[in-house]
Amino acid sequence: MLGDAPQGQEVGPDGVEDRPPHARRTIQALLHLAVPYLADWAMLAVRDGGSTTLFAHAADGTRTGPLRPGPPEEVAAWLNRIRGLPRAERLPDAGEHTGLAMAIPDESLRRQVAALLPADVLGASLGSSGGALVLVRAGGRRYAEPELGLAEEFARRAEFTLDAVRTHEQRAEVAAVLQASLRPPRLPEVPGVRVAARCRSAFEHLDIGGDFYDVHGAGDDWSLVIGDVCGKGVPAAVLTGRARQTIRTAAHFDRSPSAVLAALNDVLYEGDSDRFVTVVCARLRPDPDHGGAEVTLAVAGHPAPIVLRTDGRIEETELGGTLSGVLPDLSYEETTITLHPGDLMLFFTDGIYEARGPEGFFGLERLRELLPAYAGAEPERVCAAVERRVVEHLAGAAHDDMALLALRCGA
Repeated sequence: MLGDAPQGQEVGPDGVEDRPPHARRTIQALLHLAVPYLADWAMLAVRDGGSTTLFAHAADGTRTGPLRPGPPEEVAAWLNRIRGLPRAERLPDAGEHTGLAMAIPDESLRRQVAALLPADVLGASLGSSGGALVLVRAGGRRYAEPELGLAEEFARRAEFTLDAVRTHEQRAEVAAVLQASLRPPRLPEVPGVRVAARCRSAFEHLDIGGDFYDVHGAGDDWSLVIGDVCGKGVPAAVLTGRARQTIRTAAHFDRSPSAVLAALNDVLYEGDSDRFVTVVCARLRPDPDHGGAEVTLAVAGHPAPIVLRTDGRIEETELGGTLSGVLPDLSYEETTITLHPGDLMLFFTDGIYEARGPEGFFGLERLRELLPAYAGAEPERVCAAVERRVVEHLAGAAHDDMALLALRCGA
């Protein structure tokens, strides 16, 4: 399963766990602005909780970081002095064994800095964030008084920028955690059937999407569901969680898809929400002895799944039903499809066929044309192929959440 949780952290050259890539790029961009306009060498000490990470930029374009400072007892006083400055100030640093060089854990970088010394060293606090900015100007050039104010303003703007990055990171983390909680952590093993799923969050993944899927049951009686909640954000997440839980509870008493969707509609309609949910619900009864299965379907405003037979034929079901949560006392029509060994059934959300690239919407026709080449393939491979083809169609354009759920008869 592919998820778009916040981008993963990377490891720096010294084994230090790096900040998320977008945060690291922001820090490097700040230092690039400082060099060479304000300094021949610049360093940002970024504070995260009780730890400090260093990033540096040299005049030749060399970027270094993330690095941990040297031994705390040797560098703490030096960095803390900068953090406590009310305004930008010159710092005494006459040689390679004084504060600046000792704060740098990397030997090659220490030599790089030492080559600039003696130099004019400027320090500025990043305010409440606890960070520190160090600027080094070599060649006997000293900072004039107006440049101290410029460095102070640069540090202030860097503080605002880093605060915005932290807020972005926190929102992304919250969105990812909530999004992950709306889907099963691992698909169960269904006797005689292989099941796979993929989910790709929206291009702007800070807004929690409403696509969801679930598989639950036991023995020879299972429920599969895929759906989409109107809207995004926390309200959509709350409604998604309510929909999933309602479906699970209803299926515990009666796995009939029509009964499950009727129960879901009643709960959502009585919830006095202006949002709606589209769902396709399936009751799967596998027959491991013969390698086939019966799938009973009902839909609530959602496209029915596509069946891919082993000979490459595509079959679609003409099945309709009112979306859930907008009208009271709804009933839903059911239909039953027989799957033979090797047959595959593909469920999907509207983020697939409504994905819009330079050539317009991806559409159901492109999906129909793609699938025959994968007749008999594993469901994991089919889901991956569909996702890849849709992403290629988008050509970098923004997109909605995309979810795929596939089952294939025959373990």
